[in-house]
Amino acid sequence: MDISICFADFPTEAIGQTTVDYRQLGIGYANLGALLMAMGLGYDSDGGRAMAATITSLMTGTSYKRSAELAAVVGPYNGYARNAEAHKRVMRKHQAANDTVRTLGIADGQVHKLATQAWADVIKLGESNGFRNAQASVLAPTGTIGFMMDCDTTGIEPDFSLVKFKKLVGGGSMQIVNQTIPRALRKLGYQPEQVEAIVAYIAEHGHVIDAPGLKSEHYEVFDTAMGARALKPMGHVRMMAAAQPFLSGAISKTVNLPETATVEEIEDIYLQSWKLGLKATAVYRDNCKVGQPLADGGGKAKKDAADAADAAAAEATKVIEKIVYAPTRKRLPKSRVSRTTSFTVGGAEGYMTSGAHDDGELGEIFLKLGKQGSTLAGVMDAFSIAVSIGLQYGVPLETYVSKFTNLRFEPAGLTDDADVRMAQSIMDYIFRRLALDYLDFETRQGLGIYSADERQRYLETGSYEPVEETGSAAELIEAHPVVDIAEHDVVDAEVETKATHGSEAREVPAEPAKVAHTSAELLEQITGTAVDSPLCFTCGTKMRPAGSCYVCEGCGSTSGCS
Repeated sequence: MDISICFADFPTEAIGQTTVDYRQLGIGYANLGALLMAMGLGYDSDGGRAMAATITSLMTGTSYKRSAELAAVVGPYNGYARNAEAHKRVMRKHQAANDTVRTLGIADGQVHKLATQAWADVIKLGESNGFRNAQASVLAPTGTIGFMMDCDTTGIEPDFSLVKFKKLVGGGSMQIVNQTIPRALRKLGYQPEQVEAIVAYIAEHGHVIDAPGLKSEHYEVFDTAMGARALKPMGHVRMMAAAQPFLSGAISKTVNLPETATVEEIEDIYLQSWKLGLKATAVYRDNCKVGQPLADGGGKAKKDAADAADAAAAEATKVIEKIVYAPTRKRLPKSRVSRTTSFTVGGAEGYMTSGAHDDGELGEIFLKLGKQGSTLAGVMDAFSIAVSIGLQYGVPLETYVSKFTNLRFEPAGLTDDADVRMAQSIMDYIFRRLALDYLDFETRQGLGIYSADERQRYLETGSYEPVEETGSAAELIEAHPVVDIAEHDVVDAEVETKATHGSEAREVPAEPAKVAHTSAELLEQITGTAVDSPLCFTCGTKMRPAGSCYVCEGCGSTSGCS
């Protein structure tokens, strides 16, 4: 793990430098819940917590011992010199926490003995060698690797349910049955025929309550995060508190709560977690989301719980209304203001009619292209209906504009619209025109769509935003210099002073020395043709022209040329 730091990639240079200087590691474990079950220990029991604490202590102690041994060979981490005393103080705190663990059996006693020796070695070696790593251990979720290793539980978690269903990314689900149950039953002294009967009962009902031949005092061994024998929320918190003193980092674990959990109960969990010194606590209330990756698979237990909930609801006097959030359609009035625009794109002619609500918000469009009955006319009719319904159901116009502008296909080219001189397709033109007609300046500015007047204003003043023209004629001339197209420089307008009304003088512009170009030509000479370049299909960056094609300066992709 220490060697891997030298070959790892990091998101930023600062993170990479910190990692190299302090060499933090994160060794952890998985399947703790199944181990406790196999040993006949309840997850929420003193024996279970003692076993978890000693295992975690041994793991971290052994890791820091090896870190001190590495430091003797290749030296401590770069930041150790200024943190030596603090680091050694943390090691002594780990050792002190290990001394406070009270074991209850032979197994945890043996592990605790090994952990005690490991921490003694850590203190001794660290005093002379220092440490190669600032941090050594952390408890990660281990979700994916847990399945690869055929674990019944992940990280420090208990089993979610003895029988559960996992949703698959590609659709469907698979049934997962705890494989540790037979081993736990044998450990508890049950005979093979008893084990077989109990396992069959669990597979059918999803829990151990009233299982044939199973003693009630053994129920706690098979407690799970959810289901008929669900662990109390504080059972999760107490288990984390048992392991936290022996970890460099935090614990990734979920405190599962039933669907009936209240805000006050969740508040108490966080308060108790803070009191117990936990670094991180996450909670999840069952069925609080429309879909969740794991679900309790106990059929009869779930049905019994549902029946009990229905009975309680029938007895309750308070009626709770279920609020369903659904989109609503804002239809246009029978008589509405509309605008019809004729256009030509690359020689193809068409008409667009746009209707608005009383507040001026766009609500529908109709596109007329091609002859009536042709395939193109039918497709455009269907497209118009789809966009109109989307607008009426609340899809913002700027969303359509951002998706359909720069869409490239034939016909494309010159248009007869002064505001949109070039279009990469009919869709590109239509939604640029709609943006100019119905979106405010700030929104269009974010999309990079400007009118001809706004582009001309940018050439004259360096800003697309409208300016309030106040003051004398001379002041206005000074604020609006003329663009020198040949040099791409801004030069002041020449003025000449003529005496009028005796001693009074006023400044008037000289005769224009430069011929004004069209707005589209000016914009092209100032910014280049990249203003209408498509977006890169690989990384999404605006491409730039390269001959008759386009190339992405971000990732090097081209629009089709070699």
